[in-house]
Amino acid sequence: MKVAVIAPTHLPARRANTLQVMKMAQALVCLGHTVRVAVPGSPPEPVSWEEIASLYGLRVQIPLVWLPAWPSLRRYDYGLRAVRWAQSWRADLIYTRLPQAAALASTLGIATVLEIHDLPFSRAGAWLFRRFLKGRGARRLVAITHTLATDLTSKLGAPAARGMPLQADLPPFTLVAPDGVDLERYANLPDPQEARRRLADAVRDLSLHPHRYTVGYTGHLYAGRGAEMILEMAARLPDTNFLLVGGEPDEVQRLRSTVKSRGLDHVILAGFVPNAELPRYHAACDLFLMPYQQRVAASSGGDISRYLSPMKLFEYMACDRPILCSDLPVLREVLNSSNAVLLPPEDVDAWVSALQSLRDNPERCLALSGQARCEVEGYTWEARAERILEGINREGPSKANRA
Repeated sequence: MKVAVIAPTHLPARRANTLQVMKMAQALVCLGHTVRVAVPGSPPEPVSWEEIASLYGLRVQIPLVWLPAWPSLRRYDYGLRAVRWAQSWRADLIYTRLPQAAALASTLGIATVLEIHDLPFSRAGAWLFRRFLKGRGARRLVAITHTLATDLTSKLGAPAARGMPLQADLPPFTLVAPDGVDLERYANLPDPQEARRRLADAVRDLSLHPHRYTVGYTGHLYAGRGAEMILEMAARLPDTNFLLVGGEPDEVQRLRSTVKSRGLDHVILAGFVPNAELPRYHAACDLFLMPYQQRVAASSGGDISRYLSPMKLFEYMACDRPILCSDLPVLREVLNSSNAVLLPPEDVDAWVSALQSLRDNPERCLALSGQARCEVEGYTWEARAERILEGINREGPSKANRA
C-alpha cells in the first residue's frame, strides 16, 4: 500500500515520539509498503539524510514532507493540510498519532489507523477521538498498553482490545501493540569487557574502565525516570561504574554538578547519543536499570506512569543482559519474575541488594537475560507493523471485528 505517515511533532528532534514514528515508518517500508512522512513546521537548516538516519538509527531512506503549522492553531491547520496532502498523493492508508488528522481523515472516509499513547483528557481530545471512531475511514485503533486500551474502552467507548501477538486469524479493530526494537542491531554484541574497551578507545573522554562492573541506564532524565535513585545506588556501591546515556544538555549539566559535589566519580554521564550508536553503549553494560518512579514526566511535563511502554525496555531485553526494573503495573505487561527483577520504585536498599545479588550470581543473570532475549523476538518493529496492518485494506476490517 501507499501509506502516509502523519507525524504529530516536528523532526528531526530528540523526542521519543519522533523516534517511534520513524521506526514505524521504516518498518512499513521493510514490509514492502511505499511510505512518506508528513512533518509539521518548516524544514530544518540544511541537514543530510545521513544525519537523520544516525539520529534515529535508520537503515532505509524515507521521504519527508514538511507542512506549515501555526502554533496558535494547535495542529488543527497542520492536520487539515496533512490529510489534503495524503489525498493528493493518493495514499491508500493514513497512519498517525495526531488525533486532529485521524478525526478528519476518518470522517472523510479515508482509511486511517490511529495510534494512541495516552488517554485524551481534554474535551477537544475526547471529541476528536470519538470522531475518529465514528468515521467511515477508521480501520484500526492501536493502544500502546493493555491499561490504556482498557481505559479507552471504559471512559471513551472504544471497542474492547486484544493484544499482540495473537492466534486468531484477524486482529480486532482495537489492538494493543507495545513498542519495539531493531533486533538485528543487537545481534553478535561483544561481551561487556570487550565492548567497554572498544568504547573507551572510540570515545576518549569517556572514563570507562574495561574491567570494572558497569551498570547502565539509557534515556531521558526527566523527573520520575529515577536519576536520583541511581545516584543513591552509586553512593552505596563505589566499586561499580554507573553509565548514564541520554538527557537534554541542561539536565545532564545539572546531574554532572550533583555528581561532582557528591564525589561520585564512578558515575559516567555520556550525554545524548544518536540512536545509531546506542547498541555499542548498551553492550558495554553488565546490567541495566529502569528505576521509574510512581510519577513519570514526559517531555510535555505530563505524568505517563500509567500507560508507558519504554523503547529502552525492548533494547535492554535485546542486549542479553539482566534488568532491574520498578514494579509498576503497566511494566508487568511485558516483564515478570522470569525475565527481570522487579523492585519497589523508591526502596534504594532493595535495589542495591538486588544489584549485588545479581553481580554475585552469574547463573541467575544468564537465566534472566536469556529469557528476556528469547521473549523480545516477538517485539520487533516489523512484527508490530505487520500485525497492526493485518487485514486492513481500503474496505478495512469487518464491522464484526469492532465488537
